[in-house]
Amino acid sequence: MILIYFDNAATTSVDQDILNTYVEFVKTCFANAASNHLLGYKSYEYEKQARQIIANLFKKKEEEIIFTSGASEANNLAIKGTCFQYKNRGKHIITSTIEHASVLEAFKQLEKEFNFEVTYLKPNKNGIIEKDQIEKAIRNDTIFVSIMMVNNEIGSINDIDTIGEMLKKYPKIIFHSDITQAIGKIKVDLKNVDLASLSLHKIHGFKGSGILVKSEKINLMSQISGGGQEFNFRSGTNNVPYEVSAAKTLRIALKNQEENYQKCLKLKNYLVDELKNIQGVHINSPINGSPFIVNFSIDKKASVVTEALSKKEIYVSTKSACSSKKSSISYVLKEIGLDDKISSNAIRVSFSDNNTLDEVKIFLVELKKILESI
Repeated sequence: MILIYFDNAATTSVDQDILNTYVEFVKTCFANAASNHLLGYKSYEYEKQARQIIANLFKKKEEEIIFTSGASEANNLAIKGTCFQYKNRGKHIITSTIEHASVLEAFKQLEKEFNFEVTYLKPNKNGIIEKDQIEKAIRNDTIFVSIMMVNNEIGSINDIDTIGEMLKKYPKIIFHSDITQAIGKIKVDLKNVDLASLSLHKIHGFKGSGILVKSEKINLMSQISGGGQEFNFRSGTNNVPYEVSAAKTLRIALKNQEENYQKCLKLKNYLVDELKNIQGVHINSPINGSPFIVNFSIDKKASVVTEALSKKEIYVSTKSACSSKKSSISYVLKEIGLDDKISSNAIRVSFSDNNTLDEVKIFLVELKKILESI
C-alpha cells in the first residue's frame, strides 16, 4: 500500500539534497566556530557564508539574521526579548486569538507573570485580522504587535505588509510576524516587518533549525545568556552544519516557490471541490487562503476517521500538532465563530511539493469508504 503523507503543516520529510549537505558538513565542519584555530576559522567562514546567503534572500544585512532552534524559540526571543527591552516605553501589547501556541503562551506569560496588558484581537469568519482592528486597539503605551502571516490550522493569510505600513505611523510600536507557514510557499515581503520568525522543518529542512529575522534598529534582551553568540542575542555553540543546511533549504524553497504554489493550488482546488459533494462535510479554510492547507469538518468523530485513515497509511491531522494532545476542540475554529461540533471534528490536510493529484484521489476514495462505514 502506498504511503500518503498529508500532514506537511506539522512537519515535512527532509529533502535528500539537504540531507547530503548536512552529512558532508557534519563530517568535515565539526569544529566550534568560536575556536581560535584553523578548523574553527573554517567553521566560522561557512557559518558566515550561510548567514550571508540567508540575508541576501531576505534583502537584509548579516547581523539581522539570528539562528535559533526553531520558530518557537524565535517567537519567544522576538516577543519576550522586545517586551523586556522596551518595557519602560509601555506595557501594552497586541496579538490575535488564533496565533501559534508559542506566540499565545508567550503573551500569556507576559500578562500573568510580568504585568503586561494584552489585547487579543478576534479574527473575522475567514480567520483574518484587519489593520483597522489593530489600529483601534493601539494605545499610548502600546509597544508591540504580533500577527502571524499564515494560520497553521486553516491557512488564512494576513496582509502583514499593509499592517506593517500602518504601524509605521506609530514609531514606538515594534511589529512581529510568525511567517513559518508562509515562507517558501507564498510571497513574503518583510520591508514593513521588524521581526519575523520561521522554522526550516516545514520546507524539507531539519527540525531544531529556525531563524529570527531582526531589523537592525531593534534591540532585544537576550533570553539565553552565555558566550555571546548570534550577536549577543542567543548564546550557545553554533550548529554550523544546520546553518549551512538552513541556507540551502531556504534557497531551494524560494527558487521553487511559484512552481510549488501552482501545483498545490491545483491539489487544493480539486480536494475542496470534491469535499463539497460529500454529505456532512463543512469546509473551514477560506477560499483565498494558503493552497497548502485545507481544513474541513465532518459529522463523524474526526479522531476515529484519522485513525482509520492512518491504518491505510494515509496521514492527516485533526489540528495543529502543537495542541493535538490537548482539548479536542480547535481554538482556531472556535475563534472564527464555528460551533463545538464543527470545531471538535476537524481534519487538516496539508500539502507539500511531494504530493500528487493521484494521492488526493486515493484519499477521497478511502475517506468516503470510512465515512460510510461509521
